[in-house]
Amino acid sequence: MMNTQPIGVLDSGVGGLTVIKAMLAELPDEDFIYFGDTAHLPYGNKTPAQLITYAGDIMKFFSTFPVKAVVVACGTHSSVTLQHIIKDYSIPLLGVVKAAARSAVAVTSNKRLGVLATQATVMSGTFTREIKTLQPGCTVMEVACPKFVPLVEAGKLDDSDTRQAVHEYVSPLIEQGIDTLVLGCTHYPFLGPVIKEFIGPQVKLVDPSYETVEELRQVLHSKNLTRGNNPHSQRHFYVSGSQESFFTVGKLLVGDVIQRVEQVCLD
Repeated sequence: MMNTQPIGVLDSGVGGLTVIKAMLAELPDEDFIYFGDTAHLPYGNKTPAQLITYAGDIMKFFSTFPVKAVVVACGTHSSVTLQHIIKDYSIPLLGVVKAAARSAVAVTSNKRLGVLATQATVMSGTFTREIKTLQPGCTVMEVACPKFVPLVEAGKLDDSDTRQAVHEYVSPLIEQGIDTLVLGCTHYPFLGPVIKEFIGPQVKLVDPSYETVEELRQVLHSKNLTRGNNPHSQRHFYVSGSQESFFTVGKLLVGDVIQRVEQVCLD
């Protein structure tokens, strides 16, 4: 495998762009291929069998380049799917859950943690398991937030609907005395400013994006896959659904790094 091959990054939509922002800052020489599975959005109400099928199709698409590593930049896939497919591939596959758990355990003082995630992620219990593996004494409360992903995909990052949803999902966790709140879906950091304003300075907000990219950097280094100086990095964006909405919202979220979005049918 050559270190000049791109990195694959996958999500249900624009959420994984939070990881892209971290990659641009921390791994600027790396090329990447981003795939947003917008035809199947949202993932939160899908069954494990459906999610495993979607992931297999995206991995097959990545193999055509081929990529040297894949970041599963999706809380739902990281929680539900990754454990079932990771042994099927020879390249490194990284999710966001372990990174989130490490970050959360490192910053909590009272060991009472909240997790905001999709329904499928909450039902899997993966965040609670990973956090308790690292710190068995923690109390973990997970809340499903079905309104968040549609809000982000619509570009509604700070309006009355957004603030109402934040109040609905976060209030019960504040009442339970959490001191740390994990954003368990990669879409949610785009709502971070509103969430942060609501929880105040006494609750630490955990965005796993940068910890995930740091883990990626270490994996690439350990396998001699780090790209050298590359002043003309290639960034390609693909979706399974509408290019127009992804392009519009994506540019709102990460700016001019998105120059073009191509639609690919995986079914």
